Amino acid sequence: MLVFEAKLEGIKQQYERLDEAIRTARFVRNSCIKYWIDNKGIGKYELSAYCAVLAKQFSWAGKLNSQARQASAERAWISIARFYDNCKKGKPGKKGFPKFKKHQTHGSVEYKTTGWKLSEDRRNITFTDGFEAGCFKLWGTRDLHFYQLKQIKRVRVVRRADGYYAQICLDVERVEKREPTGKTIGLDVGLTHFYTDSDGQTVENPRHLRKSEKALRRLSKKLSGTPKGSKNRAKARNRLSRKHLKVSRQRKDFAVKLARCVIQSNDLVAYEDLQVRNMMKNRRLAKSISDAAWTAFRQWLEYFGKVFGVVTVAVPPHYTSQNCSSCGEVIKKSLSQRTHRCHHCGFVLDRDWNAAINILEFALRTVGHTGTLNASGDIDLCKG
Repeated sequence: MLVFEAKLEGIKQQYERLDEAIRTARFVRNSCIKYWIDNKGIGKYELSAYCAVLAKQFSWAGKLNSQARQASAERAWISIARFYDNCKKGKPGKKGFPKFKKHQTHGSVEYKTTGWKLSEDRRNITFTDGFEAGCFKLWGTRDLHFYQLKQIKRVRVVRRADGYYAQICLDVERVEKREPTGKTIGLDVGLTHFYTDSDGQTVENPRHLRKSEKALRRLSKKLSGTPKGSKNRAKARNRLSRKHLKVSRQRKDFAVKLARCVIQSNDLVAYEDLQVRNMMKNRRLAKSISDAAWTAFRQWLEYFGKVFGVVTVAVPPHYTSQNCSSCGEVIKKSLSQRTHRCHHCGFVLDRDWNAAINILEFALRTVGHTGTLNASGDIDLCKG
């Protein structure tokens, strides 16, 4: 599945109608959650049928395309199914009970195969449901002429701080060719350096949020000084949201480019299977860990691994920093000790470099039977 994104250009009245569609989609999802709470035991198909009941009860809900209402019910069922799954697995702590969505700066409405129409030159899109948002110009770098209309399975309208975007989901499998390099690499992510590989090379941590904290603090202060409900407050909120959006885009751009470079340069990539959510409970390091975006980097590594046919292996993180990569002895050390010194064989190396070597070694020893690892979708690649 490929997702192409383009910005929607229209007039103010058209944006207001898109807002109505997004608000209605949120209402349908919340209503399905409420219906499930009041009628325990119902399933996905009962929620889909309830969408037709809502359309009859509320005339403005009937304006939304029928398949868009079904897509909102599917979103509600996804949250319900996730809650059931966490309960069955005995997940510790909160199980993720479905919550109602409230009005936010961002929001979306999803159409399936109806409710929209592309122009012949594939540069404009028209929404044809009851809200009559009209025709929008698509601003993007992707050319849709290479794909047939039947390959477009969904069109999602997303509202962000800087405008409205159309995400076009195509039923296409992306496969790219590359020349084998014969190289293998292990990655140890950190906060001092974004990662250190098994060859001793390091990549600096960009710290996008830390660099923008001063501007964010200034914008937040201006927002708190405006009266509630005023136009100045809405403008200040939008400026703050745009700054946060820029930081998130910088973080994503860094993760995508770095992950693609790592995958194209190696035939096997090993990394730690970190439980980032548990690590975020450390209040001293939570902001720095969140700013590093290790989870996003890992997701893009796995994605590009499938695209380019590169094996990616998630290694359990236990004792990767404590074990000596030379003799295998366990050398206890605190987080403040950044140099590995083995008292058994006298081996001295940077702590992160030593951990990266251990990660690669463990991956190479178990790559033949990765079913024992938490490889997150890498088993098929390794078998292939």
